[in-house]
Amino acid sequence: MTDQSSRNASFELETVSQHDLPRTSRRDESQIRSAQVSSSQGGVLRTLSKTLSRASTIDPGPPPDGGLKAWTQALMGHLVVFNTWGYINSFGVFQSYYVNALNETPSAISWVGSVQIFLLFAIGSASGRATDAGYFRAVFVTGSILQLLGIFMTSLSTEYWQLFLSQGICTGIGNGLLFTPALACISTYFSKKRGLALAIAASGNATGGMVFPAVVETLLPKIGFPWTMRALGFLMLGVTSVTLALMKTRLPPRKAGPFLELIGSFGRDVIHLSQADSFNLIIILNGVGFFGRLIPGYVSDRWTGPFNYVIPCAFMTGILLYCWAAITSQDVLTAWAVVYGWFTAGMQGLFAAMVSSLTDDLKKTGVRMGMIFSVTSVALLTGPPLAGALIQRADGRYLAAQIWAGTMILAGSLVLTGARVSKTGFRFIVRM
Repeated sequence: MTDQSSRNASFELETVSQHDLPRTSRRDESQIRSAQVSSSQGGVLRTLSKTLSRASTIDPGPPPDGGLKAWTQALMGHLVVFNTWGYINSFGVFQSYYVNALNETPSAISWVGSVQIFLLFAIGSASGRATDAGYFRAVFVTGSILQLLGIFMTSLSTEYWQLFLSQGICTGIGNGLLFTPALACISTYFSKKRGLALAIAASGNATGGMVFPAVVETLLPKIGFPWTMRALGFLMLGVTSVTLALMKTRLPPRKAGPFLELIGSFGRDVIHLSQADSFNLIIILNGVGFFGRLIPGYVSDRWTGPFNYVIPCAFMTGILLYCWAAITSQDVLTAWAVVYGWFTAGMQGLFAAMVSSLTDDLKKTGVRMGMIFSVTSVALLTGPPLAGALIQRADGRYLAAQIWAGTMILAGSLVLTGARVSKTGFRFIVRM
């Protein structure tokens, strides 16, 4: 009875209100009905949007930590690092050619390589955040295009400013759009084996550091600089095609080098090595680095953790840089390069794993890694020109640059130790 009375009262009120309202035209009534329909549709669309938004942020579960797709991403990361850091590591091979062909000082030429490395890391903050936000494919394709454009434009460069824009700026931006997103993508596929996976990717530094100098050393005297650069461009185009086809992200979007150049010039200027022997020294250093990245990655995952492995490597690298000042013969320099290559490779190979180990939320890996790379870019921008200025100020002697490098590495190892203590406390036997 009560329900029936309520319905009757409602009907009477509705009828009265219709009679009491002033008359409206059919057009006004049509507009009112249209607004009601639009409001209804808007509510449906908002509901649908919220549903899709919730669906897009569904956690896909823990990392697979293995399997064909996951290890394929590690291999693709290896190829990305091959194209980025491998090419950067060959810059020392070009330096003597640039000095003679462009009639520029070694310090001026080193700015090209420094800016290239600076941009690789500096852009990491933006490219990493874009990757987290779901724009991995757009960032990766743009980076590939800019990287290849820079290579082929370098082949046409005949002036210093052209070289600076093509190899320094264009290629550097392209590298920055490739490097951080690739490492961030790999990190989301692994947890317990992340160190090994990132070490496999980082070892592309070593393979590229062997392949690119060898290609340049072979082709440059035979076909000249322009076609040597184009040959490198076509090689990188083939590698890029594979990475574009096979590299895939796993998580849904979250909407919220230059030192090798110095060692080569030290060998030529102080030990009086031939240019071919200085190239071979760089190849040996990178060859040691291949195993110096893979083996520490396995040891880190199995026993120590990345921090516990990197900190001793950093201390040893600093000490070895002090020891470098005492080298006076080719045999000792080669032996030193092997030992130094091992420890510095372990430090570089586990750097990304160490960064990602500080991030509990894998969806924030890209932006965290990019932030740290951006800070690192400042040191990489200023390091080689500063070393060149110290050498020039000391009339060609390397002692000041060697002491500066060793001191900075030791200071950095102390910072790493502080980061470990802040995370684990003063506990010595703890995996991190």
